[in-house]
Amino acid sequence: MPGNSQRRGAMRKGGTKKGQVVGSGGQRRKGLEGRGPTPKAADRPNHKAYRRAQSGGPKVAGRKTRSNRSTASGPELLVGRNPVVEALRADVPATALYIAERMDLDDRVREAIRESQSRGIPIQEVSRAELDRLTGGALHQGVGIAVPPFQYADPADIIAGAVDAGEAPLLVALDGVQDPRNLGAVVRSAAAFGAHGVIVPERRAAGMTATAWRTSAGAAARMPIAQVTNLSRTLVALQKSGVFVVGLAADGDVELQNFDGAADPLCVVVGSEGKGLSRLVAEKCDQVLSIPMAGTTESLNASVAASVALWQLASARGFGGAIELSGEQQ
Repeated sequence: MPGNSQRRGAMRKGGTKKGQVVGSGGQRRKGLEGRGPTPKAADRPNHKAYRRAQSGGPKVAGRKTRSNRSTASGPELLVGRNPVVEALRADVPATALYIAERMDLDDRVREAIRESQSRGIPIQEVSRAELDRLTGGALHQGVGIAVPPFQYADPADIIAGAVDAGEAPLLVALDGVQDPRNLGAVVRSAAAFGAHGVIVPERRAAGMTATAWRTSAGAAARMPIAQVTNLSRTLVALQKSGVFVVGLAADGDVELQNFDGAADPLCVVVGSEGKGLSRLVAEKCDQVLSIPMAGTTESLNASVAASVALWQLASARGFGGAIELSGEQQ
């Protein structure tokens, strides 16, 4: 435009015009190179899992949300006012009680605080935002307790303990039971009917989480629980050590009350909630027992089946302990 050539910035300075670039400077070759495997979430500094791992944040149990999973190792956090109070009543070995700042203290929260103070459990008052971060967005109701990782026993040590006590070992093995409440109920029944230990698989099965601790009503503190890599191989090892392995199934060869080996070293295998005993585990059992039922009922809950079997075996062994019924709902 006439008269505009002197406007500041209108003139291009010499040597500033970008000419043709020969080659890519290696950029195209670099673009074809792979970047390697994607790091785990806990190894990426900008990911919340990394921050949680660095802060030692606990995993979350209790109320389920989409963000309820955590990749961090360390203690597990049981959240919700009712679950927290029930866990403290059951003497779950909590390491910390988290309370949100400026929250309304109802009877449940006050009881949680009293229980924690009486047991010497540290009480930490944190902001609601910090509690949201620790729980990964779970519905925590302003309260949570941290539970340390469970210390599992060795099956050989469980058997040795029973032998040292002059008793025939009685074990319960769970084949793929995935509900931690069922696991906790089995542990509670095992303690009530004189069993010496519980065995659970490491994969595709519930472990001793805070929920299982709470459901066991404190029995997990005195009942050895072993976690094994391969249940089938563990059953074979038990058989080699002189333990008779029986499974529970609706189509069992012998009805439970007709089984005559209750006084021998014994391992009772209970199948999963939906599929029952897996094929490989069933093949490893020395005998499969059935629980007779009236009416059209086809099966029992895994923990109920374990309780019935343990009661029958304990009765056959002459177990004379009185049974105390609890009105609490798990």
